[in-house]
Amino acid sequence: MKLRLGSSVVLCLASATGLASPAVVPPPAATPVDTVSDVYHGTRVADPYRWLENAADPRVEAWSDAQNVRARGYLDALAMRQPLARELTRLYTSTSPYYYGLVARGERVFAVYRDPAWQQPLIVVLNAAAEPASRRTVLDPNALDTNGLTAFDWFVPSPDGTLIAVSLSRNGSEDGTLHVYEVDSGREVDAPIAHVQYATAGGSLAWTSDNRGFWYTRYPGTDRPENERHFNVQVYRHRLGADAADDPVALGRSDGLEPISEVFLLNAAGQSAVLATVARGDGGQAVHYVLRDGHAPIQLSRYEDEMVVAAQGPDGAIYAVSRKGSLNGRVVKLSPPFRRDGLRRAPTIVAEAAVSILTNRASVDGEPTVSDGRLYVRYIDGGPTTVRIFDLTGKPLGQLPLPPVAANSEIVPLRTGDLLFDVESYIAPLKYLRYHPATNQAEPTALEQSSPVSFDDTEVVREFATSRDGTKIPISIVRRKGTPLDGTSPLLLYGYGGFGISEVPKFVGPAWRLWLDAGGTYAAVGIRGGSEYGEHWHRDGMLTRKQNVFDDFAAAAEHLVATHYTARERLAMLGGSNGGLLMGALITQHPALPRAVISVVGVYDMLRVELDPNGQFNTTEFGTVRDEAQFRALLAYSPYHNVHKPIVYPAILMLTGATDGRVNPLQSRKFAAALQAASVSDRPVLLWTDKTAGHGQGSSLAKRIAERADMLAFLFDQLGMHWAPKPGP
Repeated sequence: MKLRLGSSVVLCLASATGLASPAVVPPPAATPVDTVSDVYHGTRVADPYRWLENAADPRVEAWSDAQNVRARGYLDALAMRQPLARELTRLYTSTSPYYYGLVARGERVFAVYRDPAWQQPLIVVLNAAAEPASRRTVLDPNALDTNGLTAFDWFVPSPDGTLIAVSLSRNGSEDGTLHVYEVDSGREVDAPIAHVQYATAGGSLAWTSDNRGFWYTRYPGTDRPENERHFNVQVYRHRLGADAADDPVALGRSDGLEPISEVFLLNAAGQSAVLATVARGDGGQAVHYVLRDGHAPIQLSRYEDEMVVAAQGPDGAIYAVSRKGSLNGRVVKLSPPFRRDGLRRAPTIVAEAAVSILTNRASVDGEPTVSDGRLYVRYIDGGPTTVRIFDLTGKPLGQLPLPPVAANSEIVPLRTGDLLFDVESYIAPLKYLRYHPATNQAEPTALEQSSPVSFDDTEVVREFATSRDGTKIPISIVRRKGTPLDGTSPLLLYGYGGFGISEVPKFVGPAWRLWLDAGGTYAAVGIRGGSEYGEHWHRDGMLTRKQNVFDDFAAAAEHLVATHYTARERLAMLGGSNGGLLMGALITQHPALPRAVISVVGVYDMLRVELDPNGQFNTTEFGTVRDEAQFRALLAYSPYHNVHKPIVYPAILMLTGATDGRVNPLQSRKFAAALQAASVSDRPVLLWTDKTAGHGQGSSLAKRIAERADMLAFLFDQLGMHWAPKPGP
């Protein structure tokens, strides 16, 4: 039975006549200043907290520990913090188990299975029809590590489904070691291979058609300097039982791979040829290769061809999405035999449309999806997605049945001839439908998540703000029906805006149900830098145009205030990673706009980010200080370099992880120190560093619940929202 939130807790907003006063936080100890100056293109730039970059320095460790003590002293003393944690634990552990990341191989369907009874999700296998009753566990990370600190980064089953390759890492590091298991027995059948996966550039693997070996990514080992070990990935060829030290390079530097290359290997159809997509950092550029045993790699495209994603079909052809002369994307088809630059000359079978093709280069089976003589292509229009169906010549055959303001991220062809596709919205959890191509009908499946909270009283409203340059910016607003537009509702505004990653509908879940029941409103904005309206939307928010991202988000916030969804003193903002950069820019450019800000694993020093472990991968998106025009743009918005005193900054909660390989936690240390020294308000600037967590990938259920409890307790306190458990009977 679903429980409507409110049956166990009472949540209310402070009276409209005044907000409750937030808890008083003692000021932090003054952070020593030891200024270092650098000169870029004739401009001298001061860096007062350079010394905080060295995590191995005992002074830095002591400083970080003191910040943790202060942050926990505030958060743990809030009367609602522990009750919130208990309620969130009850809700998350009452959520039904659910499946995602489905992969069909042979007569089996593999999936990620998340059960709230366990800290980490499992890898499981289902029968060919993907029936939950047939579920059997293949790998349980909880059995490998009872502390919940070991997670799998990715898994790839063999073409016949008898073996599975898994990358495992610890403490959220994403520093993966490859293991190969026999699916039926669970027995490990090959020696582990280290350094196959790391943070930003990731890792990948594709099996040979005979199931006896695979191509895989591997980074330099401990025989190379520390600053080289997370770059220079190459593809190796491995036979089961062989010594990995003897594995030959199948695609490497001599073939055109660069230090910041990111490689995705695909062989979904179990063919003799493997498709390798190579991205140049994180900016969206890609080239494609075909790898075959006994042959040199064949480069099918070049970066200037703008072939962004590709997939293999059961017919042996390669289907790719090209943005060359068509920023919304078109689909081309290349049939074997494959020759150099073949994709450049491949004919278009699906022409560019008025809305953009939505691409995800890291898809397990590639994009678009090809199955049983049909081509499934995902489109996006401002956030919500649709899936159009074509035959293999490009003739339109209709669409998958998706509700409005919803999203699809997986399309899984089954051996039975049917396919599964997932659906998710802001107020409805993930579920899979079974689609029958012959009848063009879809039906529900048992692969459906249920939530202990109901959103029957909730609506999703779409609004559009006008940015500084006149661009219309889409906003999705989740609120309880009947919430008055009088400015009294606290509003949490979320954004990301980078790397072509789009804000698509995603279930808000129990934590933000608590927020809604406390009288709050939640909103997500599709700012430039993403691909909500195609590649032009992305390009207008990258490199020297990054300021558009911040202008768009500020315009959305101003619009929500002007239309009385909220008021400035009730406005909070949330972002993480690149979205943390967004938070930093809003804090420094519009300090009087939000009342409270939560910034998670953020990027703040834009002049030195390219020196971080994964910073070089981001230069194709952010730019580099080596280019004068890009340096000028970076300096203009770099949050760390635009902290000024004396200014009344909002209340700020910054969260980071000590093992983060994507965004160096030094970014948070330096920005927090600068803000704490500059702010003249009594609003706290808090920094919490989790010593056994990274960027968020692989975090245990307990860590995710604790983080949500911290966030809600901080927001409730700073926005004057009262929360208390309901007295028992």
